[in-house]
Amino acid sequence: MKVAVIGCTHAGTAAIVNTAKLYPEAEITVFERNDNISFLSCGIALYVGGVVKDPAGLFYSSPEQLAELGVDTRMRHEVTEVDTNSKTLKYCNLITEETGTYTYDKLIVTTGSWPIIPKLEGIKLDNILLSKNYNHSNTIIEKAKHAQKITVVGAGYIGVELVEAFQMNGKEVTLIDSADRILNKYLDTEFTDRIEDSLQKHGIKLALGETVERFEGAEGRVNKVITTKGEYESDLVILCIGFRPNTELLKGQADMLPNGALIVNDYMETSCPDVFAAGDSCAIHYNPTGKSAYIPLATNAVRMGTLVARNLVKPTIPYMGTQGTSGIKIYEDNIAGTGLTETSAADEGLNVEAVMIEDSYRPEFMPTAEKVLLKVIYEKESRRIVGAQLMSAVDLTQSINTISVCIQNRMTVDQLAFVDFFFQPHYNKPWNFLNSVGLQALPAAAKQQEPVMA
Repeated sequence: MKVAVIGCTHAGTAAIVNTAKLYPEAEITVFERNDNISFLSCGIALYVGGVVKDPAGLFYSSPEQLAELGVDTRMRHEVTEVDTNSKTLKYCNLITEETGTYTYDKLIVTTGSWPIIPKLEGIKLDNILLSKNYNHSNTIIEKAKHAQKITVVGAGYIGVELVEAFQMNGKEVTLIDSADRILNKYLDTEFTDRIEDSLQKHGIKLALGETVERFEGAEGRVNKVITTKGEYESDLVILCIGFRPNTELLKGQADMLPNGALIVNDYMETSCPDVFAAGDSCAIHYNPTGKSAYIPLATNAVRMGTLVARNLVKPTIPYMGTQGTSGIKIYEDNIAGTGLTETSAADEGLNVEAVMIEDSYRPEFMPTAEKVLLKVIYEKESRRIVGAQLMSAVDLTQSINTISVCIQNRMTVDQLAFVDFFFQPHYNKPWNFLNSVGLQALPAAAKQQEPVMA
């Protein structure tokens, strides 16, 4: 069995390693256009901020490790064409410019995504950078040494993490986003308001509800960002606007979402026979809505890549879908979310209600008892949980993983009220805060009085 793999980051590495172990007789050939593999791009802000001192820790595999598994890893090789009917691909060695053709039995497409680059005046000025791969991170670190005023465009996870890292390194930082609040795809206003306040208290300038119109510069280097509402002096600009899937190779051959994300079934198969896909290049089944959605996360990628290997010969293990569960730490706040926000649920046309509590996560008689803010979103009629968000100065983010399981298993908010959680004063209260939010959501006639604890 000849297996060709295009791309080798999260999903690709998982697919390759598992395929090699499950089918030791297989001939596996990997085509990777970069000079490195398996880079944890989610660690870029930690690397830029100096938390990660040795970047080697941000790689979890190498061509040498794959070679030990019998894998032929062709670095700096770009696939230029795929013909799914003849099961062939054409490639180019980016160093020697040598070209060739490879015939496969199974094709695994893990081409990932690439940052969205707006077509704006001045976009090609020096010191306007992207933040995606290892080479980007090294360039950002080098350029930031000589910059004092840094502007980040895009207030998603990567953008927010970067402005924190730059501020902690003593830079003057501005965060621009066309939306009127940060992290608007992940969190509702009750959470983003607090995070924005924290960023501003640390001296970060927020330019929200502003769209970048152009960049200005001198001697070929950017020095100003012009938006719909103002202008910001900048020695360095990082674009974190978002990502789009790299799927041009299969355009016109495989079914895709409007944004180009490959549509796969529960077994990671595309609409083309013997062509599988995983990771940021494809859509995924989103359990809160029951639809296919584009949710580029490393966790989704490694699960999907592992399942590709398991299903390569025959459908064996179906994917259970995703809730898009994610987390972030901004200064002293630990934040996590899963599923739909109240805002995104409304955008999807779901009739939802939300319940929110803010309470000490453990008994007040303990030396410390930090507050936890927890919000759960559920369908009004079925009472099925479709999303949740949590924020606390103490790390309670694993609780969001629990609610992720609840969403995956289509549990109701009423059931959450009475799930069995342990009690120990070091960690929680007799009613865990997950129970408490469920109790708070019970219909008035059915609410239970909390028992008196001896």
